[in-house]
Amino acid sequence: MRTVTSSPRTPVWRSTVVLKVAMAISGLVLVGFLLAHMYGNLKVFAGQEAFDEYAHHLRELGEPMLPYAGALWLIRIGLLAAIGVHIFSAVTLWRRARAATGGKGGSRYASTQAKRGSQRGYASFTMRWGGVVIILFTVYHLMHFTWNNVAPGGASDSPYERVVNGFEIWWVVLSYTVALLAVGFHLRHGIWAGLASLGANTSQRRRRQLNLLATVVAVVITVGFLLPPFGIFFGLVG
Repeated sequence: MRTVTSSPRTPVWRSTVVLKVAMAISGLVLVGFLLAHMYGNLKVFAGQEAFDEYAHHLRELGEPMLPYAGALWLIRIGLLAAIGVHIFSAVTLWRRARAATGGKGGSRYASTQAKRGSQRGYASFTMRWGGVVIILFTVYHLMHFTWNNVAPGGASDSPYERVVNGFEIWWVVLSYTVALLAVGFHLRHGIWAGLASLGANTSQRRRRQLNLLATVVAVVITVGFLLPPFGIFFGLVG
């Protein structure tokens, strides 16, 4: 009698559908954080007192129910959890795609607009390497503006002065611009894909709306984050 063996069943929480949903939700959480962070960065145009007061206020959130900087740490922990879920889901789905295609990776998107019946936008093409650039940039960004470990232009206890001192240097502005362009491309494709994974891509009209929404949000965040460094570099702030 022939014995048939079956492969171990994948836990529900590691199924492809659940991972795509988890990746979408964690990504949207990070988009919300970027919008809030962008708003805070734009306060640099209000002057040193307003910007430093904003930075100090973030550490007083939740007092006296929470200790000093307690709410800020809760936010950081939540963001780290979202980043961890996002990266884990992305890597797992990528490895499954590689395994399913014999190590060649996923095929291009089916499309009637391309001559060969498939296309791949630049944003989707750069999702993985763009993600790596974003991670490296985030670490540098924290070391510069949060931890105060690196100080191009001069160290300072004032958040405003750290920002102004750094963005008066051309290569800091250039590196920041490259990283933000990577963020923009990542957001453009990621927002569309995330909302589609959550079931929003239900018709041709809805697809156009998702494309427009993803483009608008990506442009707003990219431009919003680039306004302070260019404003400082060209002497409008500082």
